[in-house]
Amino acid sequence: MTEVSRSVGTRTVDGERTRVATIARTYPTGIEDLWDACTTAERLARWFLPVTGDLRVGGRYQLEGNASGTVEHCEAPHRFVATWEFAGGVSRITVTLSAVDADRTRLELEHAGDVPEDFWDTYGPGATGIGWDLGLLGLARHLDDPAARIDEAAFGASEEGRRFITESGEGWYAAAVASGLDARAQREAADRSIAFYAPAT
Repeated sequence: MTEVSRSVGTRTVDGERTRVATIARTYPTGIEDLWDACTTAERLARWFLPVTGDLRVGGRYQLEGNASGTVEHCEAPHRFVATWEFAGGVSRITVTLSAVDADRTRLELEHAGDVPEDFWDTYGPGATGIGWDLGLLGLARHLDDPAARIDEAAFGASEEGRRFITESGEGWYAAAVASGLDARAQREAADRSIAFYAPAT
């Protein structure tokens, strides 16, 4: 797996504890191209999900079969912030791009939200973290071959996909333990998240 950094933590927002999961990886392309791939509906549909709506500050978006939200901040080509509204919950994603050099750009995605305790106890950070790993893999493949797409279900059932999902789940387990969370509880949660994304055949 390409080197990916992951971290898990909390912060206080309006007096409430908010869980934060952060993932980052570097791509072999310039910052303008990576920004375009992450913010243009036509390109997002190739590597992530079809998106409709108004992709401007204050605009609403809808990802096909997934989250919706509002674009809250945009500072091209460096940073955008949007709400992430899914299954009755509201969290926030912040994507930050930083040029490593003319041909490499680092993408950092922070997902912060009030996660229900029972859901967190069951699945841990891998619940959303593995999904973001898969998304960022799709972005890497898109940049390598603009016609490439990942069928998540088929990929999860393949040997390559199961290996990738397992490595991702282990990465989120390690990040959770490094943050001070209970290793035994996180081991069980990571196993459940891995099994969800790559069920045994």
